[in-house]
Amino acid sequence: MKLSIALALASLSFGATAGLPTSDQDFVTTAGQGGLAEVALGKLASQQGTSAAVKTFAQQMVSDHSKANAGLKAAAEKAQADVPSAPSEDQQATLTHLKGLQGAEFDKAYADAMVKDHKATIELFEKEASKGDSGPIKTFASTTLPTLKHHLQMAESLGENTK
Repeated sequence: MKLSIALALASLSFGATAGLPTSDQDFVTTAGQGGLAEVALGKLASQQGTSAAVKTFAQQMVSDHSKANAGLKAAAEKAQADVPSAPSEDQQATLTHLKGLQGAEFDKAYADAMVKDHKATIELFEKEASKGDSGPIKTFASTTLPTLKHHLQMAESLGENTK
């Protein structure tokens, strides 16, 4: 009887992520915020970008990251992880900054942000794919990596064309 009361109290204290390692929850949080930011930035660039290449890339980011966000949500549900509902404050600041730019200046700043973001995201996903503890989340990271690496190549090419 005492054991079941202790277990009940423990589940109340730790919530849904009690069995999930902190590193996996941190990955879900960071990846989720990043995915939401990519969609928001892609939507902005689809409207505000001036070059056809920027608009095409942005639409690809919205499509691919929306799909990845759904995959992350499904993996997180299996692992009982909490998924964020908004980008981080830094990502919101980048969005606000880009909203204030126009023309070629916007295109270059967007391309630069995409290169920087995808480099950091690939590093995050590689770490989770190799060292993650949660099967569904680790699998999500592994299967998403090739798309992220392709995005980085596209962003680098886009950056070279917006100089």
